[in-house]
Amino acid sequence: MRWALVRVCLAVTAMVVVAFAVPLGLVIREMASDRAFSNAERQAAAIGPTLSITTDRDQLERAVASTQAGAANRMAVHVPGSGEPGSRDLEIGMRRAAQRDLDTTRRLGRASISEVTGGSALLQPTAINTGKIAIVEVFVPEGEVSNGVTTAWMVLAGVGIALVIGSVAVADRLGVRLIQPAARLADAAQDLGEGRLGARVPEEGPTELRSAAVAFNSMADQVVQLLTNERELAADLSHRLRTPLTVLRLNAASLGEGPAADQTRAAVEQLEREVDTIIRTAREQRPQTQGPPGPGAGCDASEVVRERMDFWSALAEDEGRKVRLAGVDRPVRIPVARPELAAALDAMLGNVFRHTPEGTAFSVDVHNGGTESNSVIILVSDAGPGIDDPDAALRRGNDGDRDGSTGLGLDIVRRVAESTGGDVRIGRSVLGGTEVRIWIALDGRETSAGGRRRGHRGGVRRRRRV
Repeated sequence: MRWALVRVCLAVTAMVVVAFAVPLGLVIREMASDRAFSNAERQAAAIGPTLSITTDRDQLERAVASTQAGAANRMAVHVPGSGEPGSRDLEIGMRRAAQRDLDTTRRLGRASISEVTGGSALLQPTAINTGKIAIVEVFVPEGEVSNGVTTAWMVLAGVGIALVIGSVAVADRLGVRLIQPAARLADAAQDLGEGRLGARVPEEGPTELRSAAVAFNSMADQVVQLLTNERELAADLSHRLRTPLTVLRLNAASLGEGPAADQTRAAVEQLEREVDTIIRTAREQRPQTQGPPGPGAGCDASEVVRERMDFWSALAEDEGRKVRLAGVDRPVRIPVARPELAAALDAMLGNVFRHTPEGTAFSVDVHNGGTESNSVIILVSDAGPGIDDPDAALRRGNDGDRDGSTGLGLDIVRRVAESTGGDVRIGRSVLGGTEVRIWIALDGRETSAGGRRRGHRGGVRRRRRV
């Protein structure tokens, strides 16, 4: 479309230039010719008074020599004889016009132009005292007739070329203005088709393209919302199953020995693996949208922690575990959806109950770094035996081949932290066991693999490895 618009504009401008420049050039040529012959008429008229008084050769020669044309040897005077015996025709200067042209001018009695070698001759009839008609001939060279015409044509050609180039440039810019929104819309549609659900189109350009961009953005938002609702429904149902499954597994562990007890424990483990698979699948299919959460998005971390601890405290009381909760006495807003944070907390607390003996104490702490650090840290610590290889635990995925630990819980926790630009660290807690630290960035800036984060002023803030 862009080049089609340029070609159309080029053709229209070329036609306009030809329609105006050619007639204007012809007019300039006529004006130059009229100027040259008008000057010749003035030169011829200057001899008229002398011819009306005398036909003496010497006086006429002096009169001719005093004119500009005469001085340039471009003027001739043709005086016929008086008709008396012995009188002859008098010619002063070099004649260029043919005799028949002179006779025609005398007969007509008005000025005429005759084509001669090298230009034209103006023949001006003038009455003399003998009653005859003398002819004043002024030679006008071809170069004088076309004087300035070439320059005028070059100027007109330059103006025409400039107009064509300018129109092409304007058409190209207009084409870009039309093409860019359409190209962005096509690219966004391709991105959306490839699964990049954060693709959006700026609502700009002509009215029709703006309407198409608005419709596309609305459609993309609806697709993202539908997929998000589906994912959250699957994750919510899976979380609701997984938490009572943890309780069921712990109760099955106390059934003792026997075929029925073994079958019950095996069934519970199989069911846990199936639920883990559902959760993992739902999170791997999470829509990849672009940009940080909008204003007002997220949840109150303190409220979610208190809610989940209310649930797990009952099981902790049954197993004789001491529980400590800190840092949840005031609201702490984080850019994480409520179901996401609840799933991460359930994963960490479930790991405490799953991998530590009964009676092992644990604690949950929420540290709000405030506006200076722009971060929130959630710590889940226990007094258990700890993890021998924390890095391997973070890398391990849900392959379903490891008894008692699929690694899915930490994968869920890591996804939640990294969605904000934060990360997860595993270390030794002050209680002697494992400490899982979730670092959540409030401004959505990414962290490097080494736990470093770019600050607002370009500096690097290092965080202590747990």
